[in-house]
Amino acid sequence: MLDTKILVVDDDQNISEMLRLYFENEGYEVKTANDGAEGVSTFKIFEPDLVLLDVMMPKKDGWQVLREIREMSSKPVIMITAKGDVFDKVLGLELGADDFVVKPFDMKELSARIKAVLRRYSAHNNNSDDDGEVIKYEGIEISKQKYELKLNGKPVDIPPKELELLYFLAANYNRVFTRDQLLDKVWGFDYLGDSRTVDVHIKRLREKLDGTSDRWQLKTVWGVGYKFELLN
Repeated sequence: MLDTKILVVDDDQNISEMLRLYFENEGYEVKTANDGAEGVSTFKIFEPDLVLLDVMMPKKDGWQVLREIREMSSKPVIMITAKGDVFDKVLGLELGADDFVVKPFDMKELSARIKAVLRRYSAHNNNSDDDGEVIKYEGIEISKQKYELKLNGKPVDIPPKELELLYFLAANYNRVFTRDQLLDKVWGFDYLGDSRTVDVHIKRLREKLDGTSDRWQLKTVWGVGYKFELLN
């Protein structure tokens, strides 16, 4: 936790100040921003280890801020929403959010989620056993080191978790994994979300991969889970 930096982006100054005081007391270095534009500029200067990002804000909403952060960095982002809407969660996952909390939230739960997300991020970045490898099949190249997906030689924009899920399945081709196993392997054993997360990411991956090749596919094994299947 030493030297860990958190950026809070929320237009409610009372919430921002409450979060700042609480997490400074837990040993984090915390900066706040009170609109989306300020959030993006502060992110560039402060270079936080994690962002707590409100959805509804002036100037730039949380979705736009998340898009801009993902263009610069894969650092963890936890979205804060007052709605708790399934649509909000799905959109956030598609754009590359790492977790969600709904207002009003419990500070101890939020603290636990922050620690869990930071552990997963740290474990991923410290595990270099396969990060340097590029997985290649007909029409597709997946680099976890560069966080890059190429389809038929052309780079494709892809959120970090989608790439990690695709990389894991492709590296373990023809093996079936349940949703819970994929949550464990890709998101981490302490992920506090649910299995719908996997379904959302698989759906988005299929949209990106559609028509690339007839030599492989992301296949649903009904009643079990998913696999990256190589076809004859």
